[in-house]
Amino acid sequence: MKYVYLGLIVFLSGLSYGQQDNTKNPFQQLDTELPTPNVYRNAAGAPGHAYWQQQADYKMEIRLDDEQQRIYGTERITYHNNSPDQLDYLWVQLDQNVRSLDSDTYTTERSRLDDRMTLGQLSGLEPSFDGGFQIDHVKNAGGKDMPYYIQKTMMRIELPAPLASGEEVTFDIKFWYNINNRLVDGGGRSGSEYFEEDDNFLYTIAQFYPRMALYTDNEGWQNKQFLGRGEFALTFGDFDVKITVPADHLVAATGTLENENDVLTRQQRQRLEQARQEREQPVIIASQEEAIEREKTKSTKEKTWHFTAENVRDFAFASSRKFIWDAMGVEQDNGTVVMAMSMYPKEGNPLWERFSTKAVAHTLKWYTHYTFDYPYPAAWSINAAEIGMEYPMICFNFGRTESDGTYSDRTKYGMIGVIIHEVGHNYFPMIVNSDERQWTWMDEGLNTFLQYLTEQQWERDYPSRRGPANKIVDYMKGDKQYISPIMTNSESIWQFGNNAYGKPATALNILRESVMGREQFDYAFKTYANRWKFKHPAPADLFRTMEDASAIDLDWFWRGWFYTTDNVDIALTSVKPYRINTRNPVAENDRQRKQQREAGRNISSIRNEEAIAQTYDEIDTTLRDYYTDYDPLESTVLDEEEYQRYLEGLSDAERATLEADKYYYELTFKNIGGLVMPIILEFTFADGTKEVKRIPAEIWRMGTEEVSKVFPFTKEVTAVVLDPFLETADVDTSNNYYPSRSSQSRFDLYQRGERNGENPMQRDARARARQQSGSTGSQRK
Repeated sequence: MKYVYLGLIVFLSGLSYGQQDNTKNPFQQLDTELPTPNVYRNAAGAPGHAYWQQQADYKMEIRLDDEQQRIYGTERITYHNNSPDQLDYLWVQLDQNVRSLDSDTYTTERSRLDDRMTLGQLSGLEPSFDGGFQIDHVKNAGGKDMPYYIQKTMMRIELPAPLASGEEVTFDIKFWYNINNRLVDGGGRSGSEYFEEDDNFLYTIAQFYPRMALYTDNEGWQNKQFLGRGEFALTFGDFDVKITVPADHLVAATGTLENENDVLTRQQRQRLEQARQEREQPVIIASQEEAIEREKTKSTKEKTWHFTAENVRDFAFASSRKFIWDAMGVEQDNGTVVMAMSMYPKEGNPLWERFSTKAVAHTLKWYTHYTFDYPYPAAWSINAAEIGMEYPMICFNFGRTESDGTYSDRTKYGMIGVIIHEVGHNYFPMIVNSDERQWTWMDEGLNTFLQYLTEQQWERDYPSRRGPANKIVDYMKGDKQYISPIMTNSESIWQFGNNAYGKPATALNILRESVMGREQFDYAFKTYANRWKFKHPAPADLFRTMEDASAIDLDWFWRGWFYTTDNVDIALTSVKPYRINTRNPVAENDRQRKQQREAGRNISSIRNEEAIAQTYDEIDTTLRDYYTDYDPLESTVLDEEEYQRYLEGLSDAERATLEADKYYYELTFKNIGGLVMPIILEFTFADGTKEVKRIPAEIWRMGTEEVSKVFPFTKEVTAVVLDPFLETADVDTSNNYYPSRSSQSRFDLYQRGERNGENPMQRDARARARQQSGSTGSQRK
């Protein structure tokens, strides 16, 4: 490595990189983007001293018609106006209307015709299933009709008199709707699944009742139409729900079962009590053998299951005669015991019996670790094909085995991952109750981040889909025409999964690992979770709390990652080595000789050694004088005297710097992607040791296109790697190395007719059978 020798006066300082457009400055504060703090939400990101929120309490009687696949229901809603505002009308969500024949979900969906179309594709161009709410009546508590108007997925209820601050109103709604088959009628979060082989249904029922829209200090009524993607903004309240189903069904639901003696057998109650005491292994409450018998002998009678739940934002349930049921208790730090439970059909075994309830328990443990104690009595995981969806205390999760009971690793880890994710939604947004209709990332992104942390606690190097920075690279470097900023409304997002799940989860992981550090991040994040549990946070509340609790300015991070589509591409464009010119004549002359030797001779000099027999001065020696044999690198007594006088003029600190004789390296970085990030460097030295340097993102604050920094070392550097641990989501790592590196690509070879579609368990079984067959053949011989 060739070094440039610095002059005798070494001046190392911050450099100025000129003027920049402050309107595009990533370090401009977010004050202009965030709402003004007030008495409801303060500047620290916490609820203000006058914070308020509404409450909606429900009493419901629901009947599931297993013959017609319908839900019939009546509900009494008591709405408490805790706001300082007078309300002239109420808005109620009719989410099932997304399946009405005139739904905007159908009319606004893009479609095209190709030269070749299947009948299925053609039938999908127009709705064929009417699953919208049928409202029989809306009456006040005295039984008098109340005027209402239905606008697609919203219903406005007219009040006879304005509802003043501090008052409440009670009204009744009678309704019904057709339950959609999720696997036939266009999917969905809720519905039925039909099992043809035993002629039975499995119901996962949600959004099944008219629900109060959210009214908040910062949004007013959240009555944005539901088109199917943006989820739900809901009000906390208490629920008292009676659900009538076929007598041989098992039911799981939000809340506490109030009538165990009426709906469970004595044996089931005994097993459930045993499960409440169990902490290590789930207890089977309803076995697979019992479920198979229920499938065969369908009851024509009905039973009513009674559930109550306090301070929840929603209610959902599952019902089927196919269910197997297991459970165990999870003891929390505060001493409370939460029941982790699963229901699933035989088609999920042995996968579900082995993993589901333990995944629920594991999720409660680690989400609590990062946030707060789980406040509810139960957490359910319900098996349903091709779905992952969450509600308070209950979630619906995919994961089925092959007909022979085997499963792929993708199925296993996908199932565990979705259970962790959906159970984790109890914390975000079921408790930390963000507005999903507006900001999907506030529940999905935060939850996906915690899912990643929890998955890594499940198994060493768990194959998480999202979280690590390198997994978001392909998305970040994609065509910006099809990428939206995270701060985009749910219904208008390109690449929904990457935008609302992957990118915010990755951003939080980068904050934790590379910007704030784990200790500071965990403290601030837990502060946010506890400030806003059972409340309605907005993005500004998260942004402000994370700064308030850590004393770290993060405006540049929120601006770049959440408000733009820039990516990270920082290039290490040059590494210039320097040494100090010590003025020591002996040492400096030796260095120059060494450099000259290492530089080598040019080709002309080498060839002239043979081609020129004698030079003129070799022929005529009278041409030789003092300079013929002069060596400019030979030091003299005068040189030594000058060096000593130089040393005598130095201070002790200057002499120490001189004697250290360090190696100096000027590194220059170019910001190609536009997103400023910390600069993380790994230096390798000539003796084989390594050292990591971490430079905060603020190094870019005076100029975001290019920056240089000098690094002094006592040892010679042989290599430098930028972002060595793949923690910044750099989309092009080919420009991150000194000396530069080239990567080798590989391609796969295949033969026609190769066996596909076989999972490793099946292949292993086939191999063992082949081996056993071979052994038997040898014995016969």
